[in-house]
Amino acid sequence: MDKIIFPRSPRETMAGWTYLPRFVDKIRLHLAGKLHPDYQSNLTKGFDAAWLKAAGISAEDFIEVVKNSITDGEVCDWVAGNVKKTDAEKAAHREFMLNHGRQEDPALRSRLKLRKEESGLGFRDDIQTFIDYIDADEKRV
Repeated sequence: MDKIIFPRSPRETMAGWTYLPRFVDKIRLHLAGKLHPDYQSNLTKGFDAAWLKAAGISAEDFIEVVKNSITDGEVCDWVAGNVKKTDAEKAAHREFMLNHGRQEDPALRSRLKLRKEESGLGFRDDIQTFIDYIDADEKRV
């Protein structure tokens, strides 16, 4: 499995949730045996876990939802009908996702800097958040 099939950008939204399309892509790739090893250790962790926590769903339950659907529309409908969160809660999650790494937390800033350097992106001052980093690392920007 040398060729990486990149999941969608973490900036994309579904059912009002930032990041959800990327997580769905990762699950579908995993179920098909096509999730690149670089992504396997973090499946349902990191930003995946942040979405699960914000939505109030277990990883196992959500994987079953994706597994038993054919289209994104079906997943979107399930989320819209079963994840009862306010627009304010979704907005708080979006702000967390889009700004993670911009905070003044020295450990977080240091981890972002290290990831950039490891990927040969240390010179990119425009990468200010982990979402920026993911999009740059996957060659979207």
